[in-house]
Order: sequence, then C-alpha cells, then structure tokens
Amino acid sequence: MAINDTESGSLYLTGLRNAHALEGEALQIMGRQVERLTSYPELEARLRQHIDETKGQQQRLVKILESHGTDSSAIKDAVQAVMGNMAAIGHSMAGDEILKNSFANYAFESFEIAAYKSLITMAERVGDHAAIDALRQNLDEEVAMQEWLETQIEPTTLRFLSLADQGQQAKI
Repeated sequence: MAINDTESGSLYLTGLRNAHALEGEALQIMGRQVERLTSYPELEARLRQHIDETKGQQQRLVKILESHGTDSSAIKDAVQAVMGNMAAIGHSMAGDEILKNSFANYAFESFEIAAYKSLITMAERVGDHAAIDALRQNLDEEVAMQEWLETQIEPTTLRFLSLADQGQQAKI
C-alpha cells in the first residue's frame, strides 16, 4: 500500500509539500536580509550559512517527495515566496529593522522546528522510516540556527543601540 492510500499518508505528503514551501519562504526572507545587512557581519555570515543549509533541506524534502512518486506544490512554493518577500519588505521600512528581523527570524525557526517535529511523528506513524534521518537533519539544522539566533539577541540589540548613539546606520 502506498503512503498516499491512507488519510494519514495524504496528510503527511501535504506536510512535506508545506515544509518545502516554508523553506522557500525562508530563503526569500534571508536572501533579502543579507542583501541589506551592512553593520552586522556575524549575522550576515550565519544567514549565508543557513541559506546553504536551507537549500539542502529543500533538496532532502524533494527526495522524500519523489520517493513517494510526487513533488512539491508549485502554487504553495509561489505563495510562500511572495509572503517571504512581503515580510522582508515590511521590516525594511522600520527604523529598528535589525531588531524586527532578529525577532522574526527566531520565531520563524520555532515554526520550522515544530513543523519538522510534526513531520517526523507523521513519518513514524505512516512507516516512512527512510525519511526520518533526513527530517531529523533538517530539524537539527533549524534547532542550531534558533539557538544561535537566541545568543545574538542581546549583542545585536546592544550593537544597534551603540550605532544609533553614534549617529551611524543602525537599522541594518
């Protein structure tokens, strides 16, 4: 029996497509941020690293989907990409753009962590044991990014305030 022959399996495949689209949104958001960052080189470097990780996450998701004879949803991917661009544009107008981006990035990682935990649970439930290692790798990368972002909230805030006090460009 194919995974998509059950309701649980169908929901799992939908979750995989949603995760693929979510990673596309993350790429859009991070891509816009690194284009603009000028005063926070550590953040720029870590975002660039996570962009590469995110591309790998998408590739792993594509392989899982292909193993079930399906692929990602072009419509979901397009909608999520637009949402990512809109979020990045919205923050770019703020005087404290770097802080808003920091908070949003941390929250976004929390969402992705929850999504991967759910997907792992679904994979176990529907018997897609071959996918679990790839999903765990994606989860581990998201957890590492979130943990790193958490350590950066205070130093980023202090750098933002210091630059602002010096009359320098602080928002990015």
